[in-house]
Amino acid sequence: MGVANIIYALFLLGPSIFLKATAQTHPIVIKGNAFFDSKTNERFYIRGVDYQPGGSSSLVDPLASRSCKKDVEIFKKLGINTVRVYQVDNSADHDKCMNALSEAGIYVILDLNTYRHSISRAHPALSYNKVYLQHLFATIDAFKGYDNVLGFFSGNEVVNDEDTTAITWVKAVTRDVKAYIKKHSDRHIPVGYSAADVAENRLQLAHYFNCGDESERADFYAFNMYEWCGYSSMTVSGYYDRIKEFSNYSIPLFLSEFGCNTVEINDDTTPNRPFTEIEAIYSHDMTPVFSGGLVYEYSAEPNHYGLVVIDKDDERRVSRNFITLMKQYAKTPNPKGDGGYKKAGSPSKCPANSTQFNAWEKLPEMPEGAKIYMEKGAGEPLGIEGPTNMWSPFHDGDDDESTSRRPKPKNKPSNVTSTTSYTSGMTSSSESGSSKIGVAFCQALFITVLIATLSF
Repeated sequence: MGVANIIYALFLLGPSIFLKATAQTHPIVIKGNAFFDSKTNERFYIRGVDYQPGGSSSLVDPLASRSCKKDVEIFKKLGINTVRVYQVDNSADHDKCMNALSEAGIYVILDLNTYRHSISRAHPALSYNKVYLQHLFATIDAFKGYDNVLGFFSGNEVVNDEDTTAITWVKAVTRDVKAYIKKHSDRHIPVGYSAADVAENRLQLAHYFNCGDESERADFYAFNMYEWCGYSSMTVSGYYDRIKEFSNYSIPLFLSEFGCNTVEINDDTTPNRPFTEIEAIYSHDMTPVFSGGLVYEYSAEPNHYGLVVIDKDDERRVSRNFITLMKQYAKTPNPKGDGGYKKAGSPSKCPANSTQFNAWEKLPEMPEGAKIYMEKGAGEPLGIEGPTNMWSPFHDGDDDESTSRRPKPKNKPSNVTSTTSYTSGMTSSSESGSSKIGVAFCQALFITVLIATLSF
């Protein structure tokens, strides 16, 4: 019997010998620096995978796909309670998939951006416009009725190096999204940011999203962190350092991507990922500060991170790494009690600007043309292929014609940072760097003044 057949035979044994997800979902709420089930009052730890078949730039909406129920059955085998989805079509019907996930006890953390709707690193002020906010608000409308929506991401890796200029507009988006939910949703749905793990500004960025007025602060914060590789340790991986750095952080933290693949290669050319960090993430050392995480990623893509192979006939085949992760989740229980969470804490102090961090404490006002959506609702969802917010600086702000280019899917990087953010086709983000922060900041200021003269 071949290795693949042995793996599949083990998989078919079913979830009975492994940890099962609880087959019901209640809205998740935040208390102090942790998540809790609103009905049982038990602390909630994220145990999940990142779920975007086709890659983060794929046009496929996995929550509207006919294949969703196949994947839900595999999620149940894996024993997870959360999936992260990077991109959806807000005009599609998501009832069947979201209900199937809920029945399986699985929550969704949803990125509101798409490859056609995001804050541009190069021209953040121009990309922060009425088309963009209408899309985000319409996506909230499409998902606010599902109790198993754990939260929304207002951005993903918009900052992926030392140039942090664009983050001011992402925080403005966080404020706007929170305000829209407060006005148009029957329940509070948390909003957060997913950050690249950039050592030079890791702390400043996290504190920036947790400083200022409550209406502007993120409800939670997450890292795409690949520091733990193979059979590492809390010390070697830097996990102990992260715990110390964020010991007084007042909102929930979790790993929005983890699972290094720069490890020993199997005979089938796939990485041998032992996932030994699972035991650490759900240990008493980590849980006073972190609330779990999401393994990158569900489907096999060219970057060799996938746990499940999807063939041309849309059939699924689990990998050895899937079985390894399933066993690691199964043998690692959550800590008993509340895991040492902090019931109360103070917001962060806004970080000072430096050569490695540059952002405004005073946020830009919502674009005038978007205020009608805040007041009366987003209106009709226009989908992924609707008008884009990615315009050239030489186009008038009222021109709804897209000038963006769909970015080529990128492989995940090494164990330091990841690159699943959506970038504008207007210019390459590789131009950024510490030597260009001042220039970029001045450009952004100029564009902000320019926009004030345009009618949105």
